[in-house]
Amino acid sequence: MGNENRKFKRYTVTSALPYANGPLHIGHLSGVYVPADIYCRYLRLKGVDVIFIGGSDEHGVPITIKARQQGVTPQAIVDKYHKIIKESFKKFGISFDIYSRTSTKIHHETAAGFFRTLYEKNEFIEKTSLQYYDEETQHFLADRYITGTCPHCGYEKAYGDQCENCGTSLSPNELINPKSVLSGNAPVKKETTHWYLPLDKYTPWLTEWILEGHKNDWKTNVYGQCKSWINHGLQPRAVTRDLDWGVKVPIKEVTGKVLYVWFDAPIGYISATKEWAQQNNKDWEPYWKDKETKLLHFIGKDNIVFHCIMFPSMLKTEGTYIVPDNVPANEFLNLEGNKISTSRNWAVWLHEYLEEFPDKQDVLRYVLCSNAPETKDNDFTWKDFQAKNNNELLAIYGNFVNRTMVLTHKFFNGVVPEIGELTELDKIVLNEIKTFPEKISISIEKYRFREALNEMMNLARLGNKYLTDTEPWKKIKTDEQKVKTILNISLQICANLSITAKPFLPFTTDKLIKILNISTLKWKDAGRTDILSAGHNLSKPSLLFEKIEDAAIEKQIQKLLNTKKENNDEKLKVNPSKENIKFDDFTKLDIRIGTIIEAEKVPKTKKLLKLKVDTGIDKRTVVSGIAEYYKPEDIIGQKVSVLINLTPRKLKGIESNGMILMAENHEGKLCFVSPTEKFSNGSEIK
Repeated sequence: MGNENRKFKRYTVTSALPYANGPLHIGHLSGVYVPADIYCRYLRLKGVDVIFIGGSDEHGVPITIKARQQGVTPQAIVDKYHKIIKESFKKFGISFDIYSRTSTKIHHETAAGFFRTLYEKNEFIEKTSLQYYDEETQHFLADRYITGTCPHCGYEKAYGDQCENCGTSLSPNELINPKSVLSGNAPVKKETTHWYLPLDKYTPWLTEWILEGHKNDWKTNVYGQCKSWINHGLQPRAVTRDLDWGVKVPIKEVTGKVLYVWFDAPIGYISATKEWAQQNNKDWEPYWKDKETKLLHFIGKDNIVFHCIMFPSMLKTEGTYIVPDNVPANEFLNLEGNKISTSRNWAVWLHEYLEEFPDKQDVLRYVLCSNAPETKDNDFTWKDFQAKNNNELLAIYGNFVNRTMVLTHKFFNGVVPEIGELTELDKIVLNEIKTFPEKISISIEKYRFREALNEMMNLARLGNKYLTDTEPWKKIKTDEQKVKTILNISLQICANLSITAKPFLPFTTDKLIKILNISTLKWKDAGRTDILSAGHNLSKPSLLFEKIEDAAIEKQIQKLLNTKKENNDEKLKVNPSKENIKFDDFTKLDIRIGTIIEAEKVPKTKKLLKLKVDTGIDKRTVVSGIAEYYKPEDIIGQKVSVLINLTPRKLKGIESNGMILMAENHEGKLCFVSPTEKFSNGSEIK
């Protein structure tokens, strides 16, 4: 059952391992690393035993493809990006206890050992199947090493695992005219043996553990996705693949096979913990094997199935590990109204941000937390970034602290004044200060970080309003004692902010602690109204935040506009002609004029229409990926060109007998290839 009210001896907190084939962007930060860091910083303030684990995911096909494209080794690729990612995290203040990588010796040994344990327990299914093979390069082809025509939308550069044009998940066997990325040749089918984890076998346990045990404490998006996977029926999943780069399969006489990255990567959390334990003379096992440990995975929604179904099944089957208590996954962050895309350079890259906005880590942390896509996809805009800095951090938090410090130095030489007789307003404010730590704690512990951040800012708002309402700069002439009380209470709010803001704004908090001339406090001190004693000497005031000018924001917006123009220019380029074919090859294509006589959407799809086409020869069903551009009712009676001798294929359970020919422009928009004059159905296109 859910453990939301249970006390634990220690916490093991993992964050999704970023893929080491590119730098970090704000989508990664917002979805995973900022919330995970807030949570761990909060736990440390509470004095909790917590380890915060991070690391680079350095195996998998995209890395080998990138290495091949650049003419370097996969190790060179991961070395480059691991360094960029690790340094960016450090500068941004993500407080990992260990940031490791999956190419280390300790990880290879740990992952291979995990596989061996399950193998020796006969937990795997061994299957021999036909898979695509490149005869020229003598390689079995992983899904990303095969391209071809998407059977759903006709896009000719679809990968063997997904069509990036229509977004449909694919298998290599579904591609039309598949080609090897390595040689460009058509691959052949060849037998190969792999090992599979029988996820279907674990369905009863997963049903009890997730669907019954975590119905009330897991986030709705996480629980819903898990329920969908389980209810649709889990299938055995390959844990090995034919590849040279990765953790070698630890079975004698087996060569050219590695552990599948989905199986290998999460074990990286365990190997990183081992590495941390060695470095700190600790025992790693309690963090993974003691039931008094709370295991949490911070991830994005694209990793839910791996961390909620597959990895827990692995841990449970191995037999000595705990399973996660919670998996607080976030949705996606968009950028200026469009999906973040690394391939199109539509992103705010962390390493570039740190260069262009030095000393403004907390501004980005604040904006990403306040806009966190906790329940639905959310949007980052540069104008909002500027507004949140200028109108909230600067105008509320920074303004309150600065006014309090300046007035204390001006009226009392930077010495904390003593508190005197309290008015009703003073008592209300002092009582309200005491309520904030619990409100913030409850929100953080329920993974509602936006809500927690807002409560922290409400404490600064309380201070700002209190100063504005009491006007100590006016009262100093007539009631110095009252001003002493006002500034004492205001300084206690500042001291409370130095605790409650630390999980969210660590760099700013360090500045505030120096200004207040105090040591770092613990969470148990939050809510106290006597943190600063009368007579305590404060340091000189300095600004916590600076105004961000329009010019800096316009520069970033222009940068994105330039990116958009480059992407559009790239789209405008006409694809080069394909290889010459013989006339006999062309004559094999039987293309006819036809008329669409019926049309309807295919249920549970975005792209597909089921069409009935009168070809002049017969009336046949054709499934076409044009639903985003044409409504069914608008195309009945439309003359089309249809390839009628294409081998029938089943799409979403519907047999499609042909292909409608479409033209595609640089924006990806489709239009029919139709006769300009009245031609009868069945007319041949030659």
